[in-house]
Amino acid sequence: MFQMLCQECQHNEANIHIVKNVNGEQSELNLCEHCARKKEELDFSFEPQFSLHKLFASMLNQGLCGSREDMKAAKQKCPSCSLTFSQFSQVGRLGCSNCVAAFEENLKPLLRRIHGGSVHTGKVPVKFRERVNILRELDQLKEDMKVKVQNEEFEKAVTLRDKIKAIEEEIINQEVHNQGDKGDQQ
Repeated sequence: MFQMLCQECQHNEANIHIVKNVNGEQSELNLCEHCARKKEELDFSFEPQFSLHKLFASMLNQGLCGSREDMKAAKQKCPSCSLTFSQFSQVGRLGCSNCVAAFEENLKPLLRRIHGGSVHTGKVPVKFRERVNILRELDQLKEDMKVKVQNEEFEKAVTLRDKIKAIEEEIINQEVHNQGDKGDQQ
């Protein structure tokens, strides 16, 4: 079998074939791996120019320089794997499943920037959409009520509490009604 020698060193077998097209003028070059690596115009690192962990790291690093609270957050550790939030912000990858809970407050702004929210909503099948929307509304009302209590807006909190009770009673009545329908079908 015919063996082509490297055009650069004329010693090793050429196992890399380079075709350049500059301004319509084509040139070919057959090199060994050693000579191809020495060529400065060639990049054989195969490392992607864009990586998600670099993007996440840059987004996280925006919040990790500055206040005392930011510095405290950077030193926070996961109790299971001992990964610090600062390490996570550099690597862009959590160390274990417990990191999500350990860094929850620090991850929320990142999730909001990436996904537009910090709670996964996903897609809902059509037949369950109304129920899921009611449950989401209920969760939002409970969150609003908690904020009103913290801000000592007790009258508004009472109104929200009453709405929450009414929705919860409606849900219970629907479940009882649906279970009755299932019993009739059997």
